[in-house]
Amino acid sequence: MGKFKLQIVVFTIFLLPAQWFAMVSMALAQTPLYEGKNILLVSGTDAGGAGDLRTRAVIPVLKKHIPGHPNIVVQYMPGAGGRKAANHMYKSVRPDGLTIGAMLTGMVQGTIFGETDVLYELDKFIYLGSHARYAPYAFLTRKAAGFNTREKLTASRSVRIGPPPVGHSLYPMARLFTYMLDMKETRFVTGYTPREIDFALERNEIDARVSILDSLLTRNAHWLDKDMINIHATIDIPKGVDHADARLANLPEIESFARSNQDRRLIHLFRGARDTGQPFVLPPGTPAEPVKILREAMRKAFADPEYVKAYEKLTSEPAMPLTSENFEKQLRELPREAELIDLFKKLSGPGPLPKR
Repeated sequence: MGKFKLQIVVFTIFLLPAQWFAMVSMALAQTPLYEGKNILLVSGTDAGGAGDLRTRAVIPVLKKHIPGHPNIVVQYMPGAGGRKAANHMYKSVRPDGLTIGAMLTGMVQGTIFGETDVLYELDKFIYLGSHARYAPYAFLTRKAAGFNTREKLTASRSVRIGPPPVGHSLYPMARLFTYMLDMKETRFVTGYTPREIDFALERNEIDARVSILDSLLTRNAHWLDKDMINIHATIDIPKGVDHADARLANLPEIESFARSNQDRRLIHLFRGARDTGQPFVLPPGTPAEPVKILREAMRKAFADPEYVKAYEKLTSEPAMPLTSENFEKQLRELPREAELIDLFKKLSGPGPLPKR
């Protein structure tokens, strides 16, 4: 074999493996990161509840928009208003982009209000977006009690208000309305479930309650149809939301009763903590590539008509999701002054209402 031919053979021997490795590397680069993978979605709620239904609405649409279309498996981890799942996502999950947390509003509130069981830092999670922002509340009394004006309501010393126990989200909301409406010597009759409060109101065991407007318009529509209640005020979440039902269109919003900047900041805190909704998170330290992929997929999923249709069908709520950027902005703007947090805690606790 001539010297020239030998050089060609040697060159070919070295060239072919190099070409093969280059082709393999190119093929691997073109394979979606999530192809053939499973994503574990840790949910902070029980199966079948409202929070679960919201999450169920987005799962098939999210899968569609993640390149490689991975399988998404749900693991339920209820407890402590969502803080158990948040602790798990922060402390125990490997940050490889294969575990997503579907959190609850309690995750945000737990940090801001200094709950002792919080083992995570709210601002260190990586956020993919959030849904379930729509949650306007109304403060109402039964018409037979005779509190048909605000003056009569605030002048009375015997209004019986029926919230669920301390710790339920309806409890501090009822106390906030009482505080902002300047009601005196009210009696909080706790211990009812939300549904039992409905029956207690109809049986004249209580005079007033706070209700999510959607529940009022669906579960208790007969109260409006039969003119059984007076609605005194609402707290709109998000702020400025339009009420489709004309009977709710001209009600006073709670902020109209604010007398000081502290009052307005307190309402902002209540509203903002709820308005963050149910965020989807990745643990701190997740690499940039899966973060970019999952954020983009969530953004596309939230904008997909398939998600909107499924969400509104499953929840009977309007779909009003937040992108990761808007969620993080909202989180940054939440009031966190120590004096304000202390006031919120007093409103959320079992003690007497603070003086205004």
